[in-house]
Amino acid sequence: MIKETNIQTNRLIIRPYKESDLLEAFQLMQEKDLFQYLPMEVMSLEDYKGLFSWLINCYETSYKEDWFKYSFVITDRETGNHIGWCGVGCLDFNHDYKEVFYLIGKSHWGRGYATEAVQGLINYCFNNLGLSKLTAVVKPENKASKNVLEKLGFCYEFTVSDLPEEFDFYNGELLYSISKEM
Repeated sequence: MIKETNIQTNRLIIRPYKESDLLEAFQLMQEKDLFQYLPMEVMSLEDYKGLFSWLINCYETSYKEDWFKYSFVITDRETGNHIGWCGVGCLDFNHDYKEVFYLIGKSHWGRGYATEAVQGLINYCFNNLGLSKLTAVVKPENKASKNVLEKLGFCYEFTVSDLPEEFDFYNGELLYSISKEM
């Protein structure tokens, strides 16, 4: 089912990665500015191949399992070019929370793509996966992402704290959530 995902919005197509996406996905991930708020850095092609293979293998895990994580490529409907990625999965430090995450390439910032993609992803999660609540975590200084979340109806719940060292990156992040209206 996940491998067949095809979320379409007015300007975007959000779909699972395919092997043929490797180089274009790798190129997007070479923009150093994109990693300001992420727990990762620019990777070599060899390292990225490992991550990319892992992303594709994650589609084999059911969203009904104790742990899952799906990343999808965001493409421009007109050009077919990759403009970013988004996904849904268990929050690293608490698998009870299902988080949405996203990244838009710098040359596409300020055009509403993140809001449009995440709205499509929310609809998919609620209507196709049957999830009833989604979360997102964001660094307090990441004003653009906070604006996206708030515009989509996410509400601030709490500031993440007291996590063990292995999850220290998340300490201080703001956790937002949105629930499906019944």
